[in-house]
Amino acid sequence: MSGEFNLIEKYFAHKQTNRADVDLSLGDDCAIVSPPPGYQIAISTDTVVLGTHFLAGAEPAAVAYKALMSNISDLAAMGATPAWLSMALTLPEIDESWLTPFCDAMFQLADEHDLQLIGGDTTKGPLSIAFTIQGLVPHGQALTRSGAKVGDWVYVTGQLGDSQAGLDVILNPDNRTKPFADILVQRHFYVQSRIKVAEQLRGVASSCIDISDGLVSDLGHILKRSQVSAQLDVSQLPISPETIAFYGDDIQAQRAALKSGEEYELCFTVAANNAEKLAAITQKTGCQLTCIGQIVAPEISNNVACLELVRAGQPLLSDDPILQAQGFDHFNQS
Repeated sequence: MSGEFNLIEKYFAHKQTNRADVDLSLGDDCAIVSPPPGYQIAISTDTVVLGTHFLAGAEPAAVAYKALMSNISDLAAMGATPAWLSMALTLPEIDESWLTPFCDAMFQLADEHDLQLIGGDTTKGPLSIAFTIQGLVPHGQALTRSGAKVGDWVYVTGQLGDSQAGLDVILNPDNRTKPFADILVQRHFYVQSRIKVAEQLRGVASSCIDISDGLVSDLGHILKRSQVSAQLDVSQLPISPETIAFYGDDIQAQRAALKSGEEYELCFTVAANNAEKLAAITQKTGCQLTCIGQIVAPEISNNVACLELVRAGQPLLSDDPILQAQGFDHFNQS
């Protein structure tokens, strides 16, 4: 038996209970699944690479959690329920002290979402992990980026900026002396799953995206696909007390909340007549949902989607600290 098959047998095979819809799993050239009638399959692939997405000193359990959660978040953005997972793992060498905690964390998170590893590949080379995740969504009920309408309200789940603050600690050890540095590093790696919220948003949200590249960039994708503009109130951004204390003032914390990638919170839009349903979703899931702005009509002259920042309803002036530091006031999505 080759080293690859030994590796699969030791670390990945027989680790999970078979889902009823999995007909054939690890051990053959392909896996075979039988999706239930009335459902569509949502599919996403993400790769994390040493030196690009995590540093050499990162705990393997944290790497596994972050890598898999980024894929789970893609399913949440579509309102899909996790089902099946494939993994391509590239390793410089077989290191049991790294693989054991990595696999333990990966399977724990997968089991929490009834997500079964059904196939993949292992090879030798620079460390990287590529997941292909598949989920189920009732036919015609998937959340997309293209449904936002003028008058819809813009919401986000959870709190924003924690991941950026944690990354600032990881990249600059001098920041470890700042308040809540260790807590924010943990939040960078161990973000919250929003699958349960996303399932409740089916039929309620008009559009949705997960925040993986920063709120400004990701909301911009909704605006471009929906051909609308938006007004976002920075004073309404949900920011944790820990992030505010870490940065030392509200403005710096707001900057982090606007640009922070890898938050894996959801940004979604809701029609005014559906907004009252969000209170019930919060009560059912325990997740904070915050209105941060509204969808408005694009400029008639060029039909360009645009994101305008305001504070407490007033447009930001050109000398506003956020605009001076960030170099933006409008975000065109031409």
